[in-house]
Amino acid sequence: MERNLVHNTRCFTVTSVKLSDRIPIKFVEGNGDNGVIEVKAKLDQTLLEVAREHDIELEGACEGTLACSTCHCVFDKEVFDKLPPVAEEEMDMLDLAAGLTETSRLGCQIKVTETLRGATIRIPDEMNNLYGSGGGRSV
Repeated sequence: MERNLVHNTRCFTVTSVKLSDRIPIKFVEGNGDNGVIEVKAKLDQTLLEVAREHDIELEGACEGTLACSTCHCVFDKEVFDKLPPVAEEEMDMLDLAAGLTETSRLGCQIKVTETLRGATIRIPDEMNNLYGSGGGRSV
């Protein structure tokens, strides 16, 4: 009896990202007592992904599904004006953010582009977590 064995093979494409393909960004947590955290971010990552990759305190309780405001970031006006427009769903979540400013956005909705090269992004001290077990308390 003959048997034909077929092996499943999978192909993977590996894309390497050179450091020169990364965009330098600065994060300031809270009032800046911990200084400025400088990172090199990959193009097309969200700021929430960048923060997590570099152990920066940006919660993102909803895992970037636009169901909370815990990845609230504040931008300099010059950078904010160059960001893509705010969608209505993001605006609804921003309305729940503690310390909301005219230049606030959610980190899960902002992708790294050349626009962010050298930008300083402030992460407010407090947040309202209405998504998880925080019960709506300010942290």
